[in-house]
Amino acid sequence: MNAIYNILGVPFGFALRLIYNLVGHYGVSIILFTLFCRLLMLPTTISQQKGTAKTYRLQPKLRKIREKYGNDQRKIQEETQALYQREGYNPMGAGCAPLLIQMPIIFGLIAVIYRPLTYALGIASADVDVLTTALTTHLSDVVSNIKNTRIHELLVIQNIDKLSGFTDVTQKVSQSVIDQIKNFNFTMFGLELGEIPSFKEFNKEWIVPVLSGLSALASGIFTTIKQRQQNPDMSKNPMMGCMALGMPLISFYFAFQFPIGIGIYWITSNVLAFIQQVIISYTHSPQKMIAKAMVEETIERRSKENFRKKINQNLKNQ
Repeated sequence: MNAIYNILGVPFGFALRLIYNLVGHYGVSIILFTLFCRLLMLPTTISQQKGTAKTYRLQPKLRKIREKYGNDQRKIQEETQALYQREGYNPMGAGCAPLLIQMPIIFGLIAVIYRPLTYALGIASADVDVLTTALTTHLSDVVSNIKNTRIHELLVIQNIDKLSGFTDVTQKVSQSVIDQIKNFNFTMFGLELGEIPSFKEFNKEWIVPVLSGLSALASGIFTTIKQRQQNPDMSKNPMMGCMALGMPLISFYFAFQFPIGIGIYWITSNVLAFIQQVIISYTHSPQKMIAKAMVEETIERRSKENFRKKINQNLKNQ
């Protein structure tokens, strides 16, 4: 898994470093970087919307198959697969494929956000190794209660004043690198981006999990409303309500498990996803996409008919 993070972290880290060099603020860089990645994922989002529209269009035909064959699941499955084949519809491609495309982007994001020394500041790996080793050696109390070893670079930034006082650091790491880390803007809205919110201690850091949950809730509610508008049968599906409430709770919980910098990404991603959903629901609404598909199919069918007529006419003239 670390190898995957390292490989994907290189291109994403390059992008983050470019953004950081322009704005000079790590928190703002994360927000702009998330926007950049959301734009990369836009084609997959549109692809999912097209798959959803195709699903809506096939619902009446699928309903007739279920009504015709009743409890004969084998026959229903056979007829359903035959329908998908005739319509050129792949349920896996419509749902799972776009999500699989997003996975490398997510892994790249995790790698970059967890390693600001490497990817944002571009500090040499040898210097990073010295600093992280000194962290575990001299400040064991800082890392003893933290199971996630990936946040060591974040902890180095938080404790650079202490680490710069040890001779094994100053002998191997140049003063310019230490000053670069000390001058690194690692706070946002008064919050340390390397801190992990505590579920047991209510303080200002709770704003990150709360906003993470609320932003996910907004997307969940909007998606549920739109799906029920397009398919009234969805109102009978209790899973929709569970998903609409379950995902925000998961977002709220996981924001307590990761540094605030990750939470900032999560909130930004949720907000951008919500905005993206709203825009695409109008620019690529299922009704518009179904109408467009029907027009395209009509044009294609007429083109084939005209082609066959020309062939038949040529045969008659011979």
